[in-house]
Amino acid sequence: MQDSISFVVASRNKGKIAEIKHLTKDFPLVIKSLDDFGPIPEVEEDGNTFDDNAYIKSSFTARVLGIPALADDSGLVVEALDGAPGIYSARYGGPDATDEERCTKLLKEMEGVTNRKAAFECVISIAVPTGPALTYEARCEGLITDKPYGQKGFGYDPIFYYPGFEKTFAEMVPEEKSRVSHRGKALNEVAQEFEKIMIWLRQNMPVRQRFECKP
Repeated sequence: MQDSISFVVASRNKGKIAEIKHLTKDFPLVIKSLDDFGPIPEVEEDGNTFDDNAYIKSSFTARVLGIPALADDSGLVVEALDGAPGIYSARYGGPDATDEERCTKLLKEMEGVTNRKAAFECVISIAVPTGPALTYEARCEGLITDKPYGQKGFGYDPIFYYPGFEKTFAEMVPEEKSRVSHRGKALNEVAQEFEKIMIWLRQNMPVRQRFECKP
């Protein structure tokens, strides 16, 4: 039996953490979130891509806490809005906007627009305290609805329609969503390479040394 390994998810988003825990429930992992630790400095997500921001969050968190960190940066890319909200998805409508307010703002921007094509994109970065990181990415194509549907999920799930299931993400049960979502696909890649990831972690995690205190 494999020994469990501790990971911290570099997020305080309860919906995202719950989703990652669900998707990794069969792995020998102990998943923690930033809320399981004392106050740590806020990291500035000033990258230009999902890849940049995922690495910024994972590497910073791993260095501060001294354990492997998993960070994902994901967002909604709307074709008719030239890719917006994109990397600003979590801050769309202002830093204090609720999920409902962000969805409302996006639907207003899309009023009268016939091209409803959109995609969720996700990049997962797994970093160790010494700096190196592994990267996994995935995408899920869909359409923006005319109004919210469903009560499950979080973020833009109520207005993202997945044609394959003829449902929005917010109408899906977790098992359905994890099969097709951007984050589910990216974590599935992590699952498929789990043994390689464990080897990589053993090779790259700093070795703890004991020092004898002498008078």
